[in-house]
Order: sequence, then C-alpha cells, then structure tokens
Amino acid sequence: MSKRGASPPPFTEGTLIKRARSNSPAQNQITISSGNDERQKGLIRSVKRTSNLEAPIISLSGSHSAEILSCRFDPTGQNIAACSADRSVSLWRTYPPNTNYALLSSHHKAPILDLQWSLFSPLLYTVSADQIMSFTDVTTGQRTRKIRAHRGIINALDRTMAGGAGIELIATASDDGTVRVWEGGEDGSKNSVAVFELGCPATSVAWSADGQNLYIGALDNEIHVYDLRKGEQVYALTGHTDTPTSLALSPNGAYLLSPSFSSHTIIHDIRPFSPSPTRIHRVLQGAPAGFENTLLKGAWSKDDGGQRVAVGGADRMVCVWDVDSGRVLYKLPGHRGTVTCVDFHPKEPIILTGSKDGTMLLGELDPNV
Repeated sequence: MSKRGASPPPFTEGTLIKRARSNSPAQNQITISSGNDERQKGLIRSVKRTSNLEAPIISLSGSHSAEILSCRFDPTGQNIAACSADRSVSLWRTYPPNTNYALLSSHHKAPILDLQWSLFSPLLYTVSADQIMSFTDVTTGQRTRKIRAHRGIINALDRTMAGGAGIELIATASDDGTVRVWEGGEDGSKNSVAVFELGCPATSVAWSADGQNLYIGALDNEIHVYDLRKGEQVYALTGHTDTPTSLALSPNGAYLLSPSFSSHTIIHDIRPFSPSPTRIHRVLQGAPAGFENTLLKGAWSKDDGGQRVAVGGADRMVCVWDVDSGRVLYKLPGHRGTVTCVDFHPKEPIILTGSKDGTMLLGELDPNV
C-alpha cells in the first residue's frame, strides 16, 4: 500500500493564489483567501481579468525623484514614457517584466513639462521649462535634434501627420504667448513653419483630426481655434471660468476634452455643425484641480472608440466618466500625491496614471462597467 501524500497547507491570512492564464484575458482570475480569526476562515473572491498585464494593478516606481508631469503609451502600446520635474525621462515596458529600460537625464536643464511619441518614427519629443524642444531616438537614447523653440516656458506639445504630405508636424504652446508649428523627424528645419500670437500665455495645444486646425488653451479661459492654412483664428470655444489645463481630442475627432483650474472638465463638440450653439457637449465634475495650479492632463479611452474620459485630481484619485451619460464610472485611488497625468492604452482597457509622488500606476478597467 502506498503512503498517502502530505495534505496541502491550510489557507493563512493573506494567502494569494494566482491561477494560470488562459488565452483570453477576460477569463483570467485571481483567488484571494484571507482569514481574520483563530479558525482561519477564508473569504474567496474572484477577480475577472481584462488585459494581458501581469496583475490588475502594477506600480512603476524608482526612476524619478520628483513629480511626474506627463506619461504616455507609445502608438503600439508596448512602451511607456514619463517625464518629470527632476529633468529626466524614463522609458518602461508595458507588459511583464515591466522593465525600466532607460533613464534619460541629460537632455534638458529644467523640469520637462510634456512629451509625445512620434507617430511614424522611433522618436520621442520633449519640451521643458528651459525653452528647449528635444528629439530623442528611443532605440539609442541619443538626442538627435535640439531646438530653442520659445522665449518662455514651453507648457505642452502635440503632433499630427500633415494630410497627404507624409510630414509630421509638431505644435508647441508657451508662456511667451505664442504657439509655434515645427516639422518633425530627424531632417526637419530648425525654423518654425507657422507662429500664432495669442497675447497671453498658452497652457495647452491639440491638433484636429485632419491636421488643419489647432486648438489652443490659454490664460484668458478660452480655447482658440486657428486655421493652419489661413494662419488666423476662426473661432473660440468658451465655457470655462478658469484656465484650461490640457486638451485631448477624441478618437473620432468630433470632441475635445478640456480640464481646467476651476475643477470643471468640459467636453466640447467640435464637429462642423454642432447641435449646441455653445458647442458644450458635457460638463463633468469630480476631479478637483486643487490650489497648486498644476496643468492636469486628461485622456480619452481608445480601445472602445472614446466612450470614456479620465482626469486626475488633487484628491490623489483618478476620475473616469462615461461620455454619453456624464456619469462617474470609477474613482481610482492609489497615489500619495496629486495625479497630474492620465493616458489610456491604445488596444486594451488599461489606464496609466502619473503623480506628484513620483510614481506611475497601471490598472485594468472593466469594459462592461
């Protein structure tokens, strides 16, 4: 008679069992057992997985010694870039083992305020309080171009592909009251393609879907819309009672998300023929801007075509809304400081957040919520 094998150890408090992952991420589950009395009674809870992340929530920390001011997925969703007030840029893998494979700390001499991945080449564009825009080759970590773009702090940038020409254009917004347009890529000119004078500091900028219009948030509480071909302002989006902190275009190009210092986030209808004379589609509340006057960056979900928007707040949480109803879907905790920036994965229901605590969090969302 064979000897019976030893019994498996009983569940103890905090025991975590991770089940093997199947081909479909929606079927992945984690079973958690926790006991809080002498008899070790277990509470079993199943969490449905919705992405290919290693865990439902992942912390990315250890690279930055100061607040993170912008963080974004690359167009493929495989890599993450973050910039910080410590004048460095960190590059990370989105999926396991989530390595921090580069830290670029010599390209700027002041806090780096915003960054964007190139749409067609392995370049990363960064702008800083040192008035410089840098182009970095992410395959080598070397800076390929350096442009003294403005006479003041550069707050934001955005990029687009010029219709039919195959040229990437970059727009930069600055405290010197101008927005300038530049040619992207490694072979572009050091001279700007166009200059728009606003007369007051510009805090944010975004391109239209066709690359013909520029949306510029400014200190006068308005969003100015400039036609690149005419070289002049064609109209303005109003509704804010304080300065817009960032601008984000919806995936279908029909709506514009704009948080502000007033703690109100407005979704503007920018279609050619808007049913609303004010062009205000939704006014969202739930993400307090705080008193620090931080340029909070919002984002649209991409895996579902823009059904959700998210903005971080001074309450150290991220607020996620349903666009159609304006209802708050999530208030996501986890950070120990103001959440300064948010981005959504281009292909999966994953949200990326960066904070003044110097860390980033990756988290799964449930598409059915």
